Amino acid sequence: MPFKATPIADLFVFEPAVFKDDRGYFFESYNEQNFRQQNLHYKFIQDNQSFSCYGVIRGLHFQIGEYAQTKLVRVLQGEILDVAVDIRPDSATFKQTFSIELSAENKLQLLIPKGFAHGFSVLSETAEIMYKCDNFYHKAAEGGIIYNDRTLNIDWKIDAQKALVSDKDKKLLSINEAILF
Repeated sequence: MPFKATPIADLFVFEPAVFKDDRGYFFESYNEQNFRQQNLHYKFIQDNQSFSCYGVIRGLHFQIGEYAQTKLVRVLQGEILDVAVDIRPDSATFKQTFSIELSAENKLQLLIPKGFAHGFSVLSETAEIMYKCDNFYHKAAEGGIIYNDRTLNIDWKIDAQKALVSDKDKKLLSINEAILF
């Protein structure tokens, strides 16, 4: 099965079948049938792509209410530490984090459903990330949690002195202060 469960319900690692030969490789990065077979019914309607250099930490971001988004995240070039935080107040794993190294080499993807905050740090010299969303971005519904929240205690695998964080992300609130859902 290409879907591997994580310790947090509804959060999956997707490992596509990669076919390699002396010419290179081929894999299906997304096939709706594979998702349906796992009873995962998402209609992805937007693709986003970003490029960042080593030490960049983006997040932790989410959309609230009717604008909440499911994301399928993969790396086209480089390596990142991808982080998801369960922000579903009624969840047994509320405030728990999950992190995984995604890279162009390992071709793993993280399926992050609605109800999670998401962020990543760049571990390679540069990284190019692409992710699918099942809902459009809506500025008024954007939310976030400060990347260095003490309750979450996320190890971004980046020296704090070398971390590159946007001014906007530095102003985010803690998970205990943020409006979640």
